[in-house]
Formats: sequence, C-alpha cells, structure tokens
Amino acid sequence: MLEILNWIAALLALGTSIGLLLSRDWRWGLAILAAQYLSMFWLVNYHWPASMAAVKLVTGWMVCAALGATLRGSTQPPTSGTAWPEGRLFRLLASGLVALATFALAQRAATWLSIDLAVAWGSLLLVGMGLLHLGVTAQPLRVILGLLTLLAGFEILYATVESSVLVAALLSIINLCLALAGAYLLDAPTLEESA
Repeated sequence: MLEILNWIAALLALGTSIGLLLSRDWRWGLAILAAQYLSMFWLVNYHWPASMAAVKLVTGWMVCAALGATLRGSTQPPTSGTAWPEGRLFRLLASGLVALATFALAQRAATWLSIDLAVAWGSLLLVGMGLLHLGVTAQPLRVILGLLTLLAGFEILYATVESSVLVAALLSIINLCLALAGAYLLDAPTLEESA
C-alpha cells in the first residue's frame, strides 16, 4: 500500500513539474508549486518522520506565500517575454524525454542507494525537470520556480541518505532565502522606478 502511495506522489511530481513548465499565469504556477511540495512531503515522509517531513511542506508553502505576496503587491505584471523555444509541444516532448531518462537512471539509483524506485524516480525527475525549466526560460519568476524544483528533487534524494534535523533546517533556510532573493528580483524593477 505504501509503495502505491509513493507512485502516486511520484506521478504528482511529474504532473506538477510539467504544469510548471507549461503554465503562463503566475497564480497557477504558484498553486502548482504548492502541490509539488505536497508530493515532496510524501516522498520525504517515506524516509523521515512525519514531523520532519512536514517542515518541508510548511517551508514550501511559505515560499509560495512569499512569492505570491510579492507578485500580488507589484504594480506591474511580470514580463511575458518570449523564451526560446516557445512551443508547448516542444516543452511536452522535452518533458517526456526527461521523464524517460530519469526513470532509466532511477532504476540504477534505487539499487545503488537501496531505496524505493518511486522515491528515486520522483527525486531525479524533479532535478531533471528543474534543469529543463532553467534551460528554456530567462524570466525571474520562471528561474526561481526552476531552482525550487531542482532543489526539491535534491532534497528528496538527500533525505534518503541523511536524516539529520540540522540538515533539514539548513535546507529549509536555503529554500526561504531563495524565495526572498526571488521576491527581491521580482520587485527590483518597481524599486528602480520609484528611486
């Protein structure tokens, strides 16, 4: 039963990472990121106690709230400049290639680290999709979302080998600092205009 729930969480990670890559509206992007942190919570919960895994969930939702408050309070909407390549079909095909490549790699990683295949695939999938996201965009919000996706995948994989409370706290601080840096970069154009 637990393995089935791990596969559901890994498929949720796949859906949210593709949704982040395809979404255009910042509201949908942040809602999808919050759902991605829910799948991350379940995959980390496989190796950590629920109280430590809940730290990841709460931190992720705080990141979404900080970015949402910044974007809601900004006077100008985020730029919708074109990113290469623009087509959604290309992004779907690239996502499919990343999903297949990470699944093949996850089979080796699961045996090497002696972890569940769904957890290994979910973590490597988020790392790969984060890198793909960073490769196809230059907008500040999209870059922050890609970095958060990449870091979420790393945190799941790292949770399988380390269960230290201090490491969980440091990774949460890194997430919050990344959100604050993103909030500053999103608000920087309006700060320059007012000066």
